[in-house]
Formats: sequence, C-alpha cells, structure tokens
Amino acid sequence: MKTKAAVLFNINTPFKIMDLDLDPPKANEVLIKMSAVGVCHSDWHLRTGDTQHALPVVPGHEGCGYVAEIGQNVSRVKKGEKVSLNWAPNCGECFYCKNGRPSLCEAHTDHIWKGHLMDGTSRLSIDGQHAYHYCALSCLSEYAVVPEESCIIVPDEIPDEVGALIGCAVTTGVGSVLNTAQVKRGDSVAVFGAGGVGLSTIMGAAYAGASRIISIDIVTEKASIAKMLGATDFILSGDNTIERIKSLTENRGVDYAFEAVGISQLQEMAMEAIRPGGTLILSGITPMGSKTNLSGAILVRQEKMVKGSYYGTSDTNRDFIKYAYLFLDGKLPIDKMISKRYSLEKVNVAFEDMINGQSGRGIIEL
Repeated sequence: MKTKAAVLFNINTPFKIMDLDLDPPKANEVLIKMSAVGVCHSDWHLRTGDTQHALPVVPGHEGCGYVAEIGQNVSRVKKGEKVSLNWAPNCGECFYCKNGRPSLCEAHTDHIWKGHLMDGTSRLSIDGQHAYHYCALSCLSEYAVVPEESCIIVPDEIPDEVGALIGCAVTTGVGSVLNTAQVKRGDSVAVFGAGGVGLSTIMGAAYAGASRIISIDIVTEKASIAKMLGATDFILSGDNTIERIKSLTENRGVDYAFEAVGISQLQEMAMEAIRPGGTLILSGITPMGSKTNLSGAILVRQEKMVKGSYYGTSDTNRDFIKYAYLFLDGKLPIDKMISKRYSLEKVNVAFEDMINGQSGRGIIEL
C-alpha cells in the first residue's frame, strides 16, 4: 500500500512529504492508521545529526492511532482499537524485563537502532529502495506498521492528541518524577527546560505534591504555561539562575533537579541547583558523543546523587493506562500542554516553531 509520510534524506535538510510503499504487517505486527503525532526534539535530533541514524528515515515516535490491520499471532489488540505507541518495545523475557526495567530491554535494541522492526527488516521503501523506521514506529505517516509490543490500548474517551503525548513526553517527564526520583509530598523541585518533557515533569511534580516547583527556561513566554501546569515559580535562565533558586529554598538548593533538555552545560548547572544530599535527574538526551563535566569531589563531599531517566523508567503497559486515567480524573492536565496543531504538510513549520521556543507541544494531525 501507499502512505504519505515525512522523510529525512540527509541531515540538515528539511523533511520531505511524499508517498512511500508500506508492506503489510508480518507476524506479531500491527498496521496503525495514525491520527495524532507530537512534535518532539528527538525527531529534530535526526535532522541535525545529533542522533546518528540510517537514512532515508521516516521520523515520528510520539503517536496515537487506530488498529487498521493485524498480522499473524497478534493477540494484544483488535481492529479498530485506539492505541498509544511505545517507542521502546520490550520482549518481557530478557534480564531487564524480568527485573522490572522494561524500558532498558536489550532484546531488540540493535534492530531498532539500525532502523528496522523487531525481526531486523523494514516495511518501508521508496521506488523499490530500502527506507528506515525510527524507533520501530515512524509515525509521521498516514499509516505505520509497528510491533505488537508497541501498541498500548488507551480509553476511547481521551483525545487522540493526549494519547500521542502519553507516548513520549508525558511518560518521560511524569515518569522521571514518579518512577526515577520518587518525589514525595513537600519536596522542592527545579525543572530545567519547559518543552514537552519539562512541562510533563512539572505536571508530575505537582501531582506528587511537591511544595515548590521552579521552572527554568530561556523563553519568558513559557512562564504562563509552566505555572498553569503546576510551577510555583519561573526563572528566566541566566547568570544568576543558581542564586535565584537558592533564594527560593532557604539558600540550600532543591531536593531534586531535572534536566529535561539534553544540553551538557545545563546538566552542569542543574547539578549546582541541588542541595547537599539532593538528587539530579537527567531525562534530556544529549547529542551522541557529548560529555558532561560533573565534579566527583562535590558528589562525594556533598553526597549528591545523579540518576539517568530513560523514558521515565517506565513500564509502558502500566504507565500509559495510569496517565490516561489521571488525565480523565483531572489530575494530569495533559491537554493544556498543546499549543498548536499542524497538518502533515506543515511538519517543517511545526519543527521550526519548536526550535524557536513556542510554548507547549505542537501536534501533527493526520
């Protein structure tokens, strides 16, 4: 079949909207009619080359859609069901899955990062030439063939765009608070970056009952949405950021700082923001090959801790449903993150708006 999709042929070039050939799903695979896709920095990292990937590739990893067809042996979804897509499919059998860390599943990592599905092959082609999947999803497309393991059924009552955001930003940000850090009521939190992941982190901290939630960003206009989602304070990032954070926390620093952008210098700044005995959570992904300078002397003498948080230390089968119902119960205002909607043909405009600091999360409607 044919599907219209965004395609990246070379780094530092725009995404091209074109028709591709999409083979039908094989065993344990599902054809999804995409309905909503979030505009996320991780797809932009493909375009800049910060994430190295085989090309040409169809991006898109934060998506929601409907089951259009199922391959042989598929048992977890039926035709017509609404699903949010998990970009880190897990096998359920490897060491990490069996030890409660399915987001670190190692069974299919090599295939996925080579741009294939879980059997090591692709369903995408352009005029007979091989094309690659991103995160086994490639959901910036009218249709996508994905692994059965990537499909999480969500309630029909949630808007499709909310289902899309649960697929990445929400699970990464809220999960970093609830799963990785395990923030408690009364804790103080600083969140560096007010993009999709940062705003979700703020929502998670508010839900956890943090008493002070400080949002830090370089764009003044993000203050209103950060506060609407639960931030108690907003700081425009600059030379006096650390001093201002300490002035809000009895000159100690916060209990938890979250770096939600993926910039080494910002990670180093966030380290300064935590109090002795505090914890730094790194949920933003820095460019491949980059390094961050964190002082070992300070880590030891002040007993600070640093934790990585990949996909919010999530169990997507559990967390997607949890976050969907928290939204329906009014406890996670995910829809308030959404700033603007675009057609697939406007995908390059959508990413330009994101890079230029537009508040909230953009949505591609399909």
